[in-house]
Amino acid sequence: RRFGGTQVTQADVLHYVEGNPAATIVGDLATGENIESDLFDCIIITQTLQMIYDVQGAIRTLYRILKPGGVVLMTGHGTSKVARIKDQDDWGEYWRFPRQSGRQLFGEVFGAENVEPAAFGNVLVCTSFLQGIAAEELTQAELDHRDTRFEVLVVVRARKPNEGTGTHVDNG
Repeated sequence: RRFGGTQVTQADVLHYVEGNPAATIVGDLATGENIESDLFDCIIITQTLQMIYDVQGAIRTLYRILKPGGVVLMTGHGTSKVARIKDQDDWGEYWRFPRQSGRQLFGEVFGAENVEPAAFGNVLVCTSFLQGIAAEELTQAELDHRDTRFEVLVVVRARKPNEGTGTHVDNG
């Protein structure tokens, strides 16, 4: 709603187990279980795919549940400390997504021509993040400088082609 304004007519929250009061859909993104096809115009998935072991299954599900012409906006971290350990937390953390893996993983499902990856970060932002220094303690210029060797935040925009065009993935 923050960025879509009045164009947002409905917002759903997916959670993988019962019990989240904000969840409107309970389902497994890796298998697609309990999630209808061709449901969403836009899916915003932030800092989530690295927690799903079957990331390829999750990306196929994202494709399936998008309407034709719909868009996935994904964020993931490049450089980071390990956030979740399977034996100690509810779930584990399995992956990092540099731009090239975002392009490859989403491109295999959505078609390379429908995927736009980008990365943000630099050595100062990276070391500040790892040391717990807040973004507010850096200048805007320090935050904005990009160095492709230090990808702290990776984003992917993937668009599902309209019917009859582009890539189609058999989810069967």
